[in-house]
Amino acid sequence: MKQVRELLAGARLLEMPRFEDDRGSFSVPYEQTAAGNAGLSELFVQDNHSISKRPGTIRGIHLQLPPYEQGKLVRVLRGRVFDVVVDLRPGSATVGQWASVELVAGPRQLWIPAGLGHGFCTMEPDTEVFYKVDAPYAPSHEVSLRWDDPDLDIDWGFGPDEVMLSDKDARGMALFEVLKAIESAGGA
Repeated sequence: MKQVRELLAGARLLEMPRFEDDRGSFSVPYEQTAAGNAGLSELFVQDNHSISKRPGTIRGIHLQLPPYEQGKLVRVLRGRVFDVVVDLRPGSATVGQWASVELVAGPRQLWIPAGLGHGFCTMEPDTEVFYKVDAPYAPSHEVSLRWDDPDLDIDWGFGPDEVMLSDKDARGMALFEVLKAIESAGGA
């Protein structure tokens, strides 16, 4: 596993080795020693897998409030996503800024450290996303940042009438509300 580039505030695009021959390919998406050599020392406690039926499905922008923040290691198993991270760490030099990367099925993964919001938009039908998290899911501490927050002005590639959202994501909070909630929860 090696770092390809840093996106924002510790969010990093990583690449795992892939070995190919006449049979197909083989890769090791996660191995603790290789991850440590790439700068990831987190211990993962849960794996998540989503399948989105149609392009324009937005999942996020999610994060968990202190003290239940989660780091995520995200990869696409099938399809393609426009993946977004937003720095929501009070006091960070890049707080309120976002970065994106297109992830496709293959050897690249995205590391998103705790304190960054995360969301993605599917660009192809039947897209599968798999990710590891380093803290348990805490529904009482989860917040959803508005996908169309005007202060962020993210171009997801689909208009408001073309996206598919969960009820929770359709009711997402404004950026200033999320930052206030993080500070109230004791975020540094």
